Amino acid sequence: MSKLRILTATALVMASAVSTAHAQQQAQRLAGTIERVEGSTIFAKGRDGGAVTLKLPDNVVVTAVFKATVADIKPGAYIGSGAVPQADGSQKAVEVHIFAESMRGQGDGHRPGWYGAPNGTMTNGAVEPTGTVSTVGAGGEPSFVVKYKEGDKRIVVPANAHIVRYEAGSKGDLKAGAPFSIQAAAKQPDGSFTTPRINVGKDGGQPF
Repeated sequence: MSKLRILTATALVMASAVSTAHAQQQAQRLAGTIERVEGSTIFAKGRDGGAVTLKLPDNVVVTAVFKATVADIKPGAYIGSGAVPQADGSQKAVEVHIFAESMRGQGDGHRPGWYGAPNGTMTNGAVEPTGTVSTVGAGGEPSFVVKYKEGDKRIVVPANAHIVRYEAGSKGDLKAGAPFSIQAAAKQPDGSFTTPRINVGKDGGQPF
């Protein structure tokens, strides 16, 4: 390979790496507690204790997150579960998200790489309407089957699993003291963040 071609190839690889790193830096997960709200700007404290400034667009989508229990997981509900695979092929839940009906179909499927636990998985799908949701599984723990496009997985829910349900929220839910989470926030040159969607806890609900 000529010296020119080597230099060109190296430049392309470096440019790609910089572009990927930039994209990863720009899209960030954020979570913390709202300290005050001034118009469309939220001043908050991150879970690491650092200050966070959020500048929200007028059409921001607010989702209210409520504390829930296994009893709230109904047959046919669309849910997402961050879990750890078990030897029998089931998934032991760390988190269970009971989505609002308007969120049905989002993220449908089963995939590895969930951030919440070593070897973690994420399964999004509909709770099978047959049988009882609280069917006793391994170790006397409730379980249910989640159906998605390519197949299904049995989700076992231990007593320490974090369970929440989602409802459509409003800007009025963004209040001082409320916990929040954002899946993909874009960092701006001034250090603030913007996002089209924000989850906010209500009545004891803790967004992930």
